Amino acid sequence: MKRAVSISLGSSTRDKAVEIELLGERVRIERIGTDGDMEKAVRLYRELDGRVDAFGIGGTDLGVTVDRTYYPLYSVRKLVRGVTRTPYVDGAGIKNTLERNVVPFMESRFEIAPKRVLFTSAADRWGMAMSFYEHGYDCVFGDLMFSLGLPIALRTPGQLKWAARLIMPVAGRLPFSWIYPTGEKQERPQPKYGARYAWATVLAGDCHYIKRHMPERLDGKIVCTNTTTAEDVERFRAAGVRWLVTTTPVLDGRSFGTNMMEAALVAAAGKGRALTHEEIAGLITELRLEPTVQRLGG
Repeated sequence: MKRAVSISLGSSTRDKAVEIELLGERVRIERIGTDGDMEKAVRLYRELDGRVDAFGIGGTDLGVTVDRTYYPLYSVRKLVRGVTRTPYVDGAGIKNTLERNVVPFMESRFEIAPKRVLFTSAADRWGMAMSFYEHGYDCVFGDLMFSLGLPIALRTPGQLKWAARLIMPVAGRLPFSWIYPTGEKQERPQPKYGARYAWATVLAGDCHYIKRHMPERLDGKIVCTNTTTAEDVERFRAAGVRWLVTTTPVLDGRSFGTNMMEAALVAAAGKGRALTHEEIAGLITELRLEPTVQRLGG
């Protein structure tokens, strides 16, 4: 049996392991949270290096690609400094292939009107963000709002690229916990930007950002995200969300992160290296992988 392990900076309360079949291989996929403890994550990577078939880097990214410009996150890269044998991925391949087609997938299944989306952070999900923009949505990109706490809405790819050129060379050298919630902070609500949530028809992007700042009621909203637990689904249902779209399949009640699913593909492919975006796109087509839609409310 192949084994793919996602070591995450997120909460250990979200840990999960399931076995699936991919490309004729039985693959155990396992998520291990370290509650924001980066040194613990480093130890786990070193201990499991060479003993598993692929690593997913969870709860963070090695870097972000804004259009065609890559900005490394230097504090995160230290996590895998001791890994020499097991290939590792952070989900960028899934984000820029499977997630790129999420809007036509949604529109083929239910009506979205008016076409307004609040996107928590486009820098780390460029493919999904551009799927909305290129299909004519009125967009608010909340990169400065959700990552840095600055109440500045960006609305076009040009504004996003300008902000990235200005901020990412500095933000990429900050401790990751300064710009993204880790560990128990992920589960601590801090409602804000209520007017933006109310304006949007679709709330899209990182699930932790959406949950952390959401108001009490989200009646009739559509949530397009990933890495949802059964508890997350119930929270959205209780808030009045009508449709929940997760960009990876739901397995045993859980949609795993893009890093976990990409690691599973790497493990099943058995090449001993990360896959190219072209290879991932080919496997997505071969396996007929697609987002999952759940109707939560009336």
